[in-house]
Amino acid sequence: MLKSDKYGEYTDLYDEDKNKTDKKLFREKGTKLEVPSGYYNIVVLAFIKNSKGEYLIQKTSKNKKGVFAVTGGHVKSGETSLDAVINEINEELGIKIDKKDCKLFKTYKYESAFKDVFYIEKDIDLNKVKYSKEEVEYVKYMRVDEINKLIKDNKFRKTNIDAFNDIVSKFNSDCL
Repeated sequence: MLKSDKYGEYTDLYDEDKNKTDKKLFREKGTKLEVPSGYYNIVVLAFIKNSKGEYLIQKTSKNKKGVFAVTGGHVKSGETSLDAVINEINEELGIKIDKKDCKLFKTYKYESAFKDVFYIEKDIDLNKVKYSKEEVEYVKYMRVDEINKLIKDNKFRKTNIDAFNDIVSKFNSDCL
């Protein structure tokens, strides 16, 4: 989407109760979203777990800070969180996910954002992943202990940690 010759996207703004307002915000590609005080945007995360209990983790590209993370992003204007998580998985990894496979796990509320976390159980053939080189360096399945080591070593995206810990507590209690 273009706004006066800048490339980026619009996101809807919400009130403190997650009700959509009539306000939108433009974020230029590659910049941080600056949400006005009293408003919130929505971001999504996708925790994809295979039948071995491993999570699909991506190493982000250098221009995305080169950290390990789960797939996620901002909800664009007019999208639902569910649409956004499906679109982000497709944009970043080239994977088609059915809506029925996506379960909203939890919504977190922060100072200027809601984070909708989705949980997906699916075996994905990593040879079929066609990730966006602009956003992702590579993907792999990782065990809970491997991800915990990344967290300990400060190599896992900080904004993913709270949701990861909650997901593991709920779905991998035998792996703690």
